[in-house]
Amino acid sequence: MALMAATFAAHAANADSATQQKPAIVVLGDSLSAEYGLPRDTGWVNLLREKLAKERFDYSVANSSISGDTTSGGRARLTAMLARIKPAVVIVELGANDALRGVPLATTETNLRGIVDASQAAHAKVLLIGMYVPPNYGPDYTQKFHAVYERIAKDRNVPLVPFLLAGIADKPAMFQADQIHPTVQAQPLLLENVWPTLKPLLGASASH
Repeated sequence: MALMAATFAAHAANADSATQQKPAIVVLGDSLSAEYGLPRDTGWVNLLREKLAKERFDYSVANSSISGDTTSGGRARLTAMLARIKPAVVIVELGANDALRGVPLATTETNLRGIVDASQAAHAKVLLIGMYVPPNYGPDYTQKFHAVYERIAKDRNVPLVPFLLAGIADKPAMFQADQIHPTVQAQPLLLENVWPTLKPLLGASASH
């Protein structure tokens, strides 16, 4: 009996080790990545899991996105997440709620830089997803807000997806009733915006 228990424990440990060895992609985001208002498993992050499997990239995906989260919130929970998951890639999709709450641009930039720096220090590759705020904020603020992402991407040498909502931002039918959160039908388009920039960060697929 003791031998059986020891054998089972060894198999369990090996399984845990195998799971841990599979490289992980973490999405650190807000409601745009957290399936807000959508049926479960229909958001772009879950579509990413399916895309990776289809193209035979052996990665797990952890969705660490919280509706309403700000760059401050993401930065505050980052250290524990990095220690727990040890991701190979961190996709940073934060900042829109900073603008909605009137957070100073300097604070948003400091937090995003902190997230990128901590992720890189943990030996993770970083993909930064940029955002534009609605035009009613005024062209000057809109440009300065987006420039934060461009500046960090350049300074920290990380790839940038210019705008998660590219191709749908001017299509009201692609948004839920609040005109903020994309519909189920829009989710494949969000993934299309992310995938070409993410793919070069991944190791060779099993089919290569």
